Amino acid sequence: MNTKRCVIYAKDIQRITGRSVRYSHEVIRKIRQLTDKSKGQYVTVAEFSAFSGIPESDVSDYLN
Repeated sequence: MNTKRCVIYAKDIQRITGRSVRYSHEVIRKIRQLTDKSKGQYVTVAEFSAFSGIPESDVSDYLN
């Protein structure tokens, strides 16, 4: 059974964008700010996709 993640981490963003881990953490912080999430809450693939403009299917390809 092939399960897909719905949560995205800084390391995933680093792989997708080719930017640094620090930049990736900043992106996650900005997404949390825009979605009114607290520090410990997860950022979903859909939220990252909407923020970055990268189609969700393309993001999911990097997560497998």
